[in-house]
Parts: sequence; structure tokens; C-alpha cells
Amino acid sequence: MPVTLLWLKRDLRVEDHAALAAAARAADEAAPVLPLYVIEPELWAEPDRSGRHWDFLRESLQEARVAFAALGVPLVVRIGSVLEIFQALADTIGVAAIHAHEETGSGWTFARDDQVRAWARDRGIPLREHRQFGVLRGLKDRDGWAAHWERMMGAPKAEAPAVLPPLPGEIDPGTIPDRPPGLSADAPCPGRQPGGRAAGLDLLGSFLSRRGARYHQEMSSPLTAQQACSRLSAHLAYGTLSMREIVQAVRVERRRLADAPPAARGLWPAALNALDGRLHWHCHFIQKLESAPEIEWRNMHPGFDGMREDAFDAERFKAWTEGRTGFPMVDACMRMLVETGWINFRMRAMLTSFAAYHLWLHWREPALHLARLFTDYEPGIHYSQMQMQSGTTGVNTPRIYNPVKQGWDHDPDARFIRRWVPELARLEDPKLAHEPWRAPNAAPDYPAPIVDLTEAARFARSEIARVRRSDGYREAAGAIQRRLGSRRSGLKQTGGAKERAAAARRAATRDQMSFDL
Repeated sequence: MPVTLLWLKRDLRVEDHAALAAAARAADEAAPVLPLYVIEPELWAEPDRSGRHWDFLRESLQEARVAFAALGVPLVVRIGSVLEIFQALADTIGVAAIHAHEETGSGWTFARDDQVRAWARDRGIPLREHRQFGVLRGLKDRDGWAAHWERMMGAPKAEAPAVLPPLPGEIDPGTIPDRPPGLSADAPCPGRQPGGRAAGLDLLGSFLSRRGARYHQEMSSPLTAQQACSRLSAHLAYGTLSMREIVQAVRVERRRLADAPPAARGLWPAALNALDGRLHWHCHFIQKLESAPEIEWRNMHPGFDGMREDAFDAERFKAWTEGRTGFPMVDACMRMLVETGWINFRMRAMLTSFAAYHLWLHWREPALHLARLFTDYEPGIHYSQMQMQSGTTGVNTPRIYNPVKQGWDHDPDARFIRRWVPELARLEDPKLAHEPWRAPNAAPDYPAPIVDLTEAARFARSEIARVRRSDGYREAAGAIQRRLGSRRSGLKQTGGAKERAAAARRAATRDQMSFDL
């Protein structure tokens, strides 16, 4: 008896699951639904994968297995190549059709999905890929993209079936290993947030009822962001919650507040508006990678090719990864990230900016290091942001964050620094904790600054400016903006040159909004 395969990837839930709903509608007793998750050793051997990713996914997979059991079918887990496992199923029980969500992932997953499409096409097996985010496959330009996003987020959620037809015979569900084959040993993450849908729903509920009241005011400081941000980004990355259910929950609460007395609203309307906007920008950035997969490894603007690549300093990179640069705010953020798997957006931007400008490191290796550290690693957001904060997009104004100023702005009492850099914990004077080089004997175990902050920033500005003045730079930047840039600023392919240039500048400014979730 053939089966209808439900190929699960980063969509570990049964609620608002378009692929599951479609498979259930199409399947019958002659071709029941078989939910399948494949642990791919080659994927876990990729340089952007880490143990914290697997641990979050494993917990989510275990919980999803319970959810599918409640529908009357096992969530089958296999280890190996997707193509080989699909072929084995086709040879033994038969595959009538495959349903899956579209995935905008790394170059490896892009290639894997192309191979699966070719395999299914060659065997006459229908493969249906369903949208999960507000990302449009095959998009030619960004005009009208925001309207498409709104229509998808406003549509009714996909309804989960009450029960699924039983599968033929006895199918071994397979085991979920403690570690996937292919994954290298890496640093533990004792402070990692737990995976699974229940944890995601708890976060959504606590944000909308308590934690999010000052979200828009407290997202920038690492002292407050850990509680004030929604912390839903990892659940979106692994699909334990859907984007649509989060957007709709936020908007339901916003409508409820609109009917409440002004005194009862407090800061909530502004906080919910801020989150709603960042949910939109989440998909906006993923659309960039969907439309231009090469930005995972290639400068978005070709004018920057060769600017940093040959100047890579391995010792500087090592100090940055270990949180021993001699700049307390940088080191505190890196150490927190290593231990917890999360840091807020402003500090992510600062870490990247410091690596790219002050240490003059080409963004690719720092991108892989941060990808391994972020539990919520989402390739579509990650590589766009790495290039934006490194100044290689060609459409964004370079931002060189001063790490000392960022420390004073967001940790004025140096509480965060002293918590994560114990070598400075005994320095009660915030000035010394922020700038320990003022009294080097006070913190003998802490390294001296790895670079001269002023000189490094001056050099970076001059090099970036040199490229931006080069022949053909503006024309290439305009093409990038038309292909990948936001249209929410009113950018259209009409009007005079001045109007188009002004619209492009507004769009690029909007693109630099943070998207703390």
C-alpha cells in the first residue's frame, strides 16, 4: 500500500501546518499519510551546524512525535540521505505523493531540495511544496511583496486533521539519537532555551501578557532584552510555532487593547506595533536569500570583492571568538552568547561590526562562528545581516559601532560587563569596567585592547569610502536595491532619477531596522 509522504524539515508542529493539511486532504485509506523526518549526516557536518541547534531540534522533534501520535500515526525518524531513504520507501511500500514546506536554508539544503525535486519528477511522484513564511519563490522583484505578506498572514490558519488514516502494517518509528552522525564536538550551551511547541506557546503567552509591555524600549540593552524580547526566534527557525499564528495572536491582542480605556493600555500598543513590524522584517530578510542564495558566501555588492579577504588575521579572529579582545562590551556579549545561545540584535550588530571594521575580518568566517552560536540561526536573516553590518550590501549606510559607547549606552553601571567578564568583576568604578586600560594594574588577567579603536575605525571608513567611489558602484547598488530592497518606503520603478534615488535611500534606511524577536 503506497503512502503520502509528509516530509518534515523546519516545521515541527501539527498546528497551522499547510503541508500536513494538504496531505491529509489528498490522502485516503489507499495512500495514508506517513510523517517523516530525516536526520542527514552530511547536513550536520556542515560548518554552520552545532550541538545547540541539534539539542533544540531534538526536544522539538520529541514533542512533535507526541503530537502526531495523537493524530493516530507515528512520526517516523530515519538517519541518512533523503534520496536514499525516499528510494527505499518507494521500493518497499510505494510513495503516492510527497508534501513538504518550502525551505529557504543554506546552500546545502538548496542543493538537496533540487535533487529531491529531480528524483520525484523522474519517477512521476507528485511533490507539493507549501509556503510557510511570507516568502515568495520565483519572485522577480519586490513590488507588491508586502501586500502578499499581509494576505498570507491574514488568511485562516491551516486546520490540523482530527485523525489520520492508519498506516499499513508495522512501521518502525526509529529512534532520535542523542547526537546526529556528522556533527563535530563543540562548546556546550548550558543556558540554552528549551525547544518544543509547549515552550514556544509559553513564551508567546508570557510576552503578550507580561514581558512585552516595554519591548520597544528595552530590546536594545542586553540587561533587559533577555526578558523584554519575545524569544520566539528559535521557535520560528525550527517551526514549532508558525509565523501566521504569532502574527494573528499579536493582532488579536492589539485589537483588544484598542477597545480598552487609555489608562489600561499603557505602553502596550507601541510594543505590539514594534513586534508586528519585526515579524514582517523577518520574512523580508529571508526573501533576500530566497532570491539571491549566493549571498551566503559572496559579497552582495561585487565592488567589495577582495577588500578584506586577503587581510584575514587569524589571531584577531581567535580573540574575538573567545571573548578576549580587550573591549569589555564585546567580550561580555560573546561570552554570554557562547553560554546561552542568544544575544539581542543590537549586540549582534555590534559584534559583527567590530569584527568587520575594527578587526578588518572578512564576514564569512565570523558568520559561520555566529551561526554555530545562535540557537535561533536562520540562514535567510543571518547572511543578510552579516553583510549589512559588515558594509558589503552596497545599499546600506555602513554603521561602525563604537563598542565603548555601546557599553555606556546600554550598560551604564557595567552590571552586564561584570556579570560576563569576571576578570573585571571587582572593578566597582563603571569607568574602569568599561575602559580597564585606564588602570591596567587593576585587572591583570584581562587582555589589553587588541586594536586602537580610533585608528581601526578610520582605516575602515577610508577603505569603504574608496570602494563606494569606484566606477560602476552606484549602478550596481541600484540593481541590488531593485532586486532585493524593501518597497515599504514607496520605492517604484517610476519617476525621475532624483525621486528613485531618494526612495532607494529611504528603503535602505528601513532595511537597517532591528528585528529583535
